Amino acid sequence: MTSVLLADDHALIRESFRTLLESSSDLIVAGEAATGAEAVRLVRELRPDVVLMDIRMPEMDGIEATRQICAESSSRVLILTTFDLDEYVYGALLAGASGFLIKAATAAELLAGIRAVASGEALPASRAARRLIAKFAEESGSGLRSVTEREKEVLILIARGLSNTEIAQKLFVGVGTVKTHISRLLKKLDARDRAQLVIIAYETGVVATQR
Repeated sequence: MTSVLLADDHALIRESFRTLLESSSDLIVAGEAATGAEAVRLVRELRPDVVLMDIRMPEMDGIEATRQICAESSSRVLILTTFDLDEYVYGALLAGASGFLIKAATAAELLAGIRAVASGEALPASRAARRLIAKFAEESGSGLRSVTEREKEVLILIARGLSNTEIAQKLFVGVGTVKTHISRLLKKLDARDRAQLVIIAYETGVVATQR
């Protein structure tokens, strides 16, 4: 069972999310937060698997709340906002968010996003990731020198949105081998999760940015 904390300053939105999540047998609502500060406090208290986080909230915005949550806990953050802008995408992912969805997403897309984030298969929205222009990889770039050719192949496939199983099939190796390569990439590039590996791949030119 995956526990989810809902963080949004609009009660009606939280209520609609709760109704949706409670209709799924594998998801449970751990709690609700109306401000970024409250979200940080509740994560410390409840330790949810996933935080569904709005960006614009009073007291503390979702990006700062995400930064604190990711620094202090293992809870994964899925950003959900109406603002499909590079600055928000970049800020959220740099803060440690594992994914990014627009509020116009369908119910199926939202549920799939939560499950993906919880399972560690999370990726930022592909179109948004390709538009990131900030310098996230300045510190991570040096780590690429220690990345093997096989690990670089895995990194490219991660950036293209392939799952572990798909990468294994593409490279004719076992899923366990893929997981080992990913673990090494995370360590070598000092990345928190797959979302940050995607950013590094694009920002360092390992994968050509498509605008």
